[in-house]
Order: sequence, then structure tokens, then C-alpha cells
Amino acid sequence: MIGLIKHTIGALALLAALAAGWMGYFAYMPVQLPQTPYEFTLKHGSSLRSIARQFRTESLLTEPWSFIVLVKLFGKEGEIKAGNYELDREITPLQLVRKITLGDVSQSEMVFIEGWNFRQMRKALDEHPAVRHDTAGLSERDLMRLLDMPESSAEGLFFPDTYYFSKGMSDLSVLKRAHQIMGQRLAEAWRGRAPNLPYATPYEALTMASIVEKETGRSSERPMIAAVFLNRLRIGMRLQTDPTVIYGLGDGYDGNLHKKNLTTDSAYNTYTRAGLPPGPIAMPGWASIQAALHPADTQALYFVSRGDGTHHFSRSLDEHNQAVSSYLKTIRRNKIN
Repeated sequence: MIGLIKHTIGALALLAALAAGWMGYFAYMPVQLPQTPYEFTLKHGSSLRSIARQFRTESLLTEPWSFIVLVKLFGKEGEIKAGNYELDREITPLQLVRKITLGDVSQSEMVFIEGWNFRQMRKALDEHPAVRHDTAGLSERDLMRLLDMPESSAEGLFFPDTYYFSKGMSDLSVLKRAHQIMGQRLAEAWRGRAPNLPYATPYEALTMASIVEKETGRSSERPMIAAVFLNRLRIGMRLQTDPTVIYGLGDGYDGNLHKKNLTTDSAYNTYTRAGLPPGPIAMPGWASIQAALHPADTQALYFVSRGDGTHHFSRSLDEHNQAVSSYLKTIRRNKIN
């Protein structure tokens, strides 16, 4: 028995030594680049396994498991940075680990978030350390003139996405790219729109998409939200949507909507004015644009929160009032508990 234990321990020690030897060999053996320079992109949320498979698919690594083990041995799995990377010479797997965990990207990135308004987008650009701030201090009108934008407002005319750029690039170039992409995506969606929609122009569809974006964070509900507002437009009913009122208040919004806010007329008060507001109230994402141009098939005219992030949709005012009453009871019950 003692002999068997000794043999087992010896075998395990030999395996450990072989594994350590292999990892040492693997970590310091330069890999052949598929091409020079070799560029690759690591997307936000990518897992270590998916990154290793990506490297194998792109012929940077011959097998992924040793790379996975190497990253885990150094405790770097949670430190991998998304971004665009460039390799211009041979690199060892260990150097590759260091590069992607230090975030040694070839380009910087700017993220424009769905639902942001124009002021939030400009603030993010002004605070980004890697761009050249050519537009800082420019008025919205001056900026629009530089971008050849004929609209009366820049709101909603930039596509929310992640933009990669070389360090020192003008912020104007980033804005121009975001504006061009929004134009392209909106035109694409407009060409494939559902029939008989009550929009006169793509800009009106963009305005509706921005309202849908601000009304719900649930992608699955966006076609229903869009359908409700379109049904209201068709019968001349006011949209009565809080996000437009909040947008119209600007800096005057204190975090709560008051009765006075809903009854004081303004261009963006959809409680006092029929039809769409003058323009978008935020940057809508692709899902909201699609919802505005491909609404659900429903006769619903009302919706109210269920208190869990979803909404109850109703065709009649009586049904809607019952749903509102149920929602208020849920709020009171939660407060008591």
C-alpha cells in the first residue's frame, strides 16, 4: 500500500512538473501572427472562453485551453478590457495576456448610451480625455452648421453605439460618424417600414422612436408601446406621455412631475397638445426605431406599469382604470410590507 501511495504521489508530481513545463513553454513561445499588423476587437461582455475561441478561429492560437489556464493562473480573468487591439510584431501568450488586461488598445472608445439626450452626449464627449475638444464651447446651432444638419435641433440625430477612434481625433469627427450612422440606420428602417403608418417623414418616426425609448427599458414591450401611441395619433387622441413633458422642462425638472407641469402648455407637453412633439427627446436605439416603424398589431390605447418593469395594456378606459387601481394597491401593499 505504501508503495502504491509513493507511486501515485510520484506520478502526480511528474504530471504537475510536465504541466508546469508545458505552461512555461506555452507562455514564452512567440505566436505567429496571421498577418502584420494583426488587428482584433474584444467586445464588451466577452467571456474568457469566447476570447480564446476567437483567437483560435483567427489563427492566433493553435488551441484555446492553455491560454485560458494561463489567464486564470495569473488571476486576470476579470480584468480583460474591451476594445480594438493591434499587434505589429510577434508576441508571446503571456505578453498577450498583459496587453488585453492592461487595456493597451490601439484605439480609444466613446460610448453613446441609448436614451441619452444631446446635452448628456456632449458632456460625455467634453469629458473624454482621448479626443481633441474642437467643439467645446460651441453652441448647438454652430455645431449643427459644422455638421451640415438642416434640422432645427440636434436632439436624437446621433446613433447610440460604441465608437472607436485614434487618440487625439477631433470630437467633431466622432459626432459626424454618429450622425451619419443614424441617418443610414433611419433610412434603412424607413424603407422597410410597415404600411399605413401615420408619419409624414422619417424624422417623425425618429421622434416617436425617442418617446418609445424613454417609456420602457424592455425591448419586448417597445412594439406595444409604439402601437399605443400610434393608435392615439390615428384617432386624434393626445399622446399624454410624461417623458416629453420632462424633456420640455429641461433644468426645471426637479425629479417629480407635478400637476402644474402637466397643465402648463409647451411645445413638448403632450397632455396639452395633440400630435407628436416638435422633434426627438433622446437618442433612440435600433430596437426603438424598429418598434416605431413596425408596431405591434393591437387596438390598445392605454398602458400602466405593473410595478415590476412591465406594463399592462388596455383597449378601454374602464380596463385601464382598473389596471391603475391594481397598480396603486400593489404600491400601498409594498409600502406596508
